[in-house]
Amino acid sequence: MPVATQVLTELHESLADWFAAVARDLPWRSADCSPWGVLVSEIMLQQTPVVRVLPVWEEWLRRWPEPADLAREPAGEAVRAWGRLGYPRRALRLHAAAVAIGRDHGGKVPADYSELLALPGVGSYTAAAVAAFAFGRRETVVDTNIRRVHARLFTGTALPAPALTAAEMRLAAGLLPVDGGASVRWNASVMELGALVCTARAPKCSACPVSGRCAWRAAGEPPPSYTPKGQAWHGTDRQVRGAVVAVLRLADAPVPPEMFQRPAADLGFEPSGIAVPLAALHRLNSAPEQLERALAGLLEDGLAELHQGGYRLPA
Repeated sequence: MPVATQVLTELHESLADWFAAVARDLPWRSADCSPWGVLVSEIMLQQTPVVRVLPVWEEWLRRWPEPADLAREPAGEAVRAWGRLGYPRRALRLHAAAVAIGRDHGGKVPADYSELLALPGVGSYTAAAVAAFAFGRRETVVDTNIRRVHARLFTGTALPAPALTAAEMRLAAGLLPVDGGASVRWNASVMELGALVCTARAPKCSACPVSGRCAWRAAGEPPPSYTPKGQAWHGTDRQVRGAVVAVLRLADAPVPPEMFQRPAADLGFEPSGIAVPLAALHRLNSAPEQLERALAGLLEDGLAELHQGGYRLPA
């Protein structure tokens, strides 16, 4: 739906002023943050809150300030450093991206959207975000927060569609300022508005700088047409996989398969530094077939490998 030019200009200016006043001071937003730091942040922030990402991002950039630094390490070190961020395949993809950046781009993160999109683990959102936030490119950035703000502000619905639609992308592209710098500020400010004010469960409309233009409020704040489904965790294969990876992260030698199934003391093994995560895995009381699925899945995804009769992170 087209938005009147004057209205759009006012929205651009209002949100830019609001962002300048209240935006969070995040290290990947700093003017001296490298494109590599921005790429790492975008991968880490996928489905993970800022408060959990911050310490891991800071340690990651301290240890691997350039893609080449990570590329020289085994992929398993990336998984080990990923800590408890979840979805550890992202660590493998970042490692693969670092290798590709060294091989294909002279060790420098590319600025072009299509070249970013060709990197392992980089999808359309991440490619657009890195091009915009690291290089100031005019790109249409659409994440969950932006989709929610657009849905309420322009279409009058409480939530966007369950999956990203072509209509949403057309709307987002039409809202983007022509000027490159202004487009970057717009993307960042709408994203921040969704994260801090226009939240999914309890929007703070009284603190919104553009509430007077909000189609959802004008419509009487109708409820969503569907109930978002959260991802289950307890008792799932994902939980078991995470517990196994936690063991492997602290292991200094391949872990025998039987150690995952029974307490180490019963087997005559010395668990050393893996005692705590191993005990946490055993407390899950997973069925043998679930544990087998988890181990097989980790092998298939490249998050673990067999070595000397045991499991370890990839070398």
